[in-house]
This record gives sequence, C-alpha cells and structure tokens, in this order.
Amino acid sequence: MFVSSRRCVLLNKAIFPYLEALKWQRSLLQERIANPQLEDVLILLEHPSVYTLGQGASEEFLKFDLDKCEYDVHRVERGGEVTYHCPGQLVGYPILNLRRYRQDLHWYLRQLEEVLMRVLATYGFQGERIPGLTGVWLEGRKVAAIGIKVSRWITMHGFALNVCPDLTGFEKIVPCGIRDRSVGSLAQWLPGITVDEVRPVVAQCFAQVFEIEFVWGDGEMG
Repeated sequence: MFVSSRRCVLLNKAIFPYLEALKWQRSLLQERIANPQLEDVLILLEHPSVYTLGQGASEEFLKFDLDKCEYDVHRVERGGEVTYHCPGQLVGYPILNLRRYRQDLHWYLRQLEEVLMRVLATYGFQGERIPGLTGVWLEGRKVAAIGIKVSRWITMHGFALNVCPDLTGFEKIVPCGIRDRSVGSLAQWLPGITVDEVRPVVAQCFAQVFEIEFVWGDGEMG
C-alpha cells in the first residue's frame, strides 16, 4: 500500500458561516506563508445560503438588485465569476503549499477536477470536463465549481460539490458566468444522498489524487 510522506490536516465542519470560514482560511494562509513547514489543511463544510463573486467578477451575471437580495453577497479574492453556496453543497477549502506538489496553477485546477471526477466515479458516474472552462459536469449539468486563490504558492478557496442542495438559489444568477449550461446536483441522479455520506468519499479521493495522508483535526478555529 502506498504511504505518503505528505501529511494534511482534515477539518470537518457542518453548516458554517461564510465570512467566518473566509477569516479562518486567511489565518491559515498567513500562518503558512510565515512558516511554510506547517502541515497542509483541507476544510470540508457547508455554508448557509450566500452569493460570492470572484475578485474580477461582473455584476452583469446577477439577476437581482444587490440592495434587495435576501441572502448575503460577498466579493472575495478567488478567481471566477458569481456562485451560490447553500446547505446540501459540500465545500472544500484546501490550504496547500504547492511547493510540495507542483508550482503550476493549471495543474492544481485539473487535480481538483480529478478529485471530483473520482467522487462521481465512486457512484458509477462519469464526470466531464469542458475545454476552456473550470469545473465538473455530469450529463451536461455542472455539479461542481472551482475557484482558487494562491499566494506565495499557498492555496485557499477551493471547490463546491452540489450533493443535495436546493438549486433555486442558482436561478437568480448566471452561475460562473456560463449562460448556456445548467446546474445540477447528485441528488438528481441519486435521490436521498446526503452530504455526510459524500464527505468521506471526497476526503478519500482528495488523498489519492494529491498523494497525502490525512491527520484528523478537531475542526476548531485556532
């Protein structure tokens, strides 16, 4: 059996406020910029309903008045356009030092896609990439979005896999700025599937793709 010398702390949270998670990521990032020897981290959680826009995202992809939105809207430092987070969507935030892997952002994005495609394969589905776009599709529907930020080769932000969310929140935006493709969730193919069921599958596939060994964290902010 393959045993990796790379260790990664796995932190699981249930439904966790977006801004608190953002503060947490930024703290972990700055700690690792100051001390690159610190172990990598993967945070897995869900968020209450919230819209986020990447640093260069266009507001033309919003179908609502920012002053009248029922949910919070935040512009953050990740790449990409507008997206929607809500319960039933499993969000992963890898805080990785890419010097331990490969200093190549395109490679990193493809690796995140590979993780998610392996998750789908676990359930018997063939995930798809679309040339020129980032994310993973299943039978033409986008089931996973990716948006990252890298500072001094330390990553933050990450991926969002639609497991069993209420997809109506996506109707108020043009998700990821892609007008001609719809959003989907695993529950459309696997009724009754839950985030708690998918969490360990995502962790296992992440460990395989990045060739890391997980150290279980307590999930607390520090």
